[in-house]
Amino acid sequence: MNAVATGEVLRLEGALDFATLPAVLAESEKYAARGDLPERLTIDFAAVSGVDSSAVALLLEWRRRAVALGKTLVFVNLPPNLLALAELYGVRELILPQATGAAP
Repeated sequence: MNAVATGEVLRLEGALDFATLPAVLAESEKYAARGDLPERLTIDFAAVSGVDSSAVALLLEWRRRAVALGKTLVFVNLPPNLLALAELYGVRELILPQATGAAP
């Protein structure tokens, strides 16, 4: 897994699973610690090749941290299997609050 920060977007590449979670969390912490952190943060999943249930926990942690920082956090290009896991765990509305009730 690789996380590349460019401006207001953090792009994830590769597998997002239990094995890669610590590195992704560390990279996202560096991104969030920037002095010029924008008000709206976007995390792009377009290049994510696979996920497991730990990815849901990571998204919820990112959401909590964004709220604590007073930032807006948006997830884009979420893989269908990640949305299905979020639905299964009953947290889809926390991951995509603007899409509550909408089809994936």
